[in-house]
Amino acid sequence: MNFNNRKDLVFVILAGFFVTNAIVAELIGGKLVQFFGMFTQSIGIILWPFVFLLTDLINEYFGKQGVRKLTYITVALIIYTYLILSWGMAIPATNFSPVGQEAFKTVFGQSQWIIVGSIVAFLCSQLVDVYVFWAFKKRTGNKLIWLRATGSTLVSQLVDTFVVQYIAFVLPGKWAFNEFIVNAAWGYLFKLLVALALIPVIYVLHYAIRNYLSKPNLEKIEL
Repeated sequence: MNFNNRKDLVFVILAGFFVTNAIVAELIGGKLVQFFGMFTQSIGIILWPFVFLLTDLINEYFGKQGVRKLTYITVALIIYTYLILSWGMAIPATNFSPVGQEAFKTVFGQSQWIIVGSIVAFLCSQLVDVYVFWAFKKRTGNKLIWLRATGSTLVSQLVDTFVVQYIAFVLPGKWAFNEFIVNAAWGYLFKLLVALALIPVIYVLHYAIRNYLSKPNLEKIEL
């Protein structure tokens, strides 16, 4: 990889934000919060729409292979995070540790269930996202960026939301099944609204990347 090459640099920046958002979402995912006093979700849900936005940008400029390779790398790093957390919980804390053994296990033990769910959901949803994105792109060409980006995100987020929340909260007994259906539906609606709100951001980022690359052989993208 040549860091003097602008396209390589763009990939590294997008990949960095992609991986960081995915792993941080796992680590903070054990905290449940209420949104608008109406439904309960993992606070990590805030970061996932940005992961899928980055997926679409990588899809646009680096193709299916770019997304798939980055997805596999991210899954490997999530598994690595899981192993590090397991190792950290296995080592007893000292009596004077600011974070006690039980507190550490409470926070990161729940994150482990979320990580397992996320690995399964992430792989499934990313494959779905790539397929739907390119199905839209074949029909729209380089027009209607918002349609392929938002459409692929809405389908993949549906898969991601229900799979991860079932594994993370139903299997360990945190939620009853009816709670899962209600919370997952609300969670998906929240992601849908965020995806729609991010449409202007999609265009801004496309404009910025296209102008930064500004290569003669870069295919023109019509807004």
